[in-house]
Amino acid sequence: MPVVKQKTIQNEISLTGVGLHTGKEVKMTFKPAPINNGFTFVRVDLEGSPIIEADANYVVNTQRGTNLEKLGVKIQTSEHVLAAFVGCDVDNVIIELNESEPPIMDGSSKFFVEAIEKAGIVEQDAERRYYVVREVISFTDESTGSEILVMPADEYQVTAMVDFGTKVVGTQNATMKNISEFKSEIADARTFSFLHELETLLDNGLIKGGDLNNAIVYVDKEISPKTMENLKVAFGKEHISVKPNGILDNLTLHYPNEAARHKLLDVIGDLALVGTRIKGKVIANKPGHFVNTQFAKKLSKIIKIEQRNQIPVYDLHKEPFMDINKIMAMLPHRPPFLLVDKILEMSDEHVVGLKNVTMNEDFFIGHFPGAPVMPGVLIVEAMAQTGGILILSSVPDPENYLTYFMKIDNVKFKHKVLPGDTLVFKCDLISPIRRGICHMQANAYANGKLVAEAELMAQIAKKN
Repeated sequence: MPVVKQKTIQNEISLTGVGLHTGKEVKMTFKPAPINNGFTFVRVDLEGSPIIEADANYVVNTQRGTNLEKLGVKIQTSEHVLAAFVGCDVDNVIIELNESEPPIMDGSSKFFVEAIEKAGIVEQDAERRYYVVREVISFTDESTGSEILVMPADEYQVTAMVDFGTKVVGTQNATMKNISEFKSEIADARTFSFLHELETLLDNGLIKGGDLNNAIVYVDKEISPKTMENLKVAFGKEHISVKPNGILDNLTLHYPNEAARHKLLDVIGDLALVGTRIKGKVIANKPGHFVNTQFAKKLSKIIKIEQRNQIPVYDLHKEPFMDINKIMAMLPHRPPFLLVDKILEMSDEHVVGLKNVTMNEDFFIGHFPGAPVMPGVLIVEAMAQTGGILILSSVPDPENYLTYFMKIDNVKFKHKVLPGDTLVFKCDLISPIRRGICHMQANAYANGKLVAEAELMAQIAKKN
């Protein structure tokens, strides 16, 4: 299968508009982002410019949009912007806002897509990660009967089915068979509401930036004279009437099934919060932000568990990247405290090491000699030595340096390691090596299982 690279935008670009619920003028700027950044919102109007990642776990409220909150900092109605980035096949973007809410524009993703295309899209030097769906995963909201599921498919597909129990909308379906259809078929589908919802919002002052240009209003009941006057004031118009197709005037539907297409757009935006591209077909029956984001949380959790338990496969018989002699030329450790036998592979960001655990290990003499088990602290030490090779490789004269622990976090031991086991250690940088400090996620595997994991921080220092 060909490698698909991550993408970001080439140039920064800004849009201005009004927030639907805040009614405030807002400036939003899209900026290029580094690999593995994903989508991050930055509130430039607040002290320290706090960052809120587009992560399902930050969803706090789904009333009238998908609202995120991290450490008291909020982002409202994130879904149309996120849908645009997924629809444009972009992975990494920084979204700066000087308010809590992106501009509503015309209630669709159209203007965001146009801005992304104007900014340009560039490939990055990193492979895109996918979650390949292998079995049906579903979530049902018992109170509404809404259901969303994903099933195996070769690419990302979405079907949305809506039924609001009203004659004016009826039952509608919309399908996107390939993400390439988003720009032409989904992006310009606008948000909508029903007259009875609009009355409540107007009465409570909860819809300030909306006018008839950015929301389709389905008239699902008789309009009272009072409501008609309220609508005229809210929208600043002298005349408002209902079209034969049951929507308020001043706006023409782009598609007969525009409501279903917009719900599909919302699903794409909300599932962007999973944080990983999906290879699978999503079917959403009566979708809404609550069921979408609950499903996103469930999927995100499943993906994290699977990634954590995913056992890397290496050819243990292939010529290693470093044999024991090369390891000893770099590491100052010596038997019985040298706990790495081979380095199988290494890049600027990761390293994979191996240790064959034999009955002849010195520690088995005193550690449960009748039922020998490798001490957990030595597994951590072995992972650290593997990571030490990565950090020492960042200097031209590694033989002149020693590696010291700074911090060990989130250590977990999952399974016993016994004589005869082959331990494989994989260390991935959490952040780039700076000033000789290395922060990494380390995992140890044996017998097709994750046996230990830890977050390690170490520093190299010159020998005296």
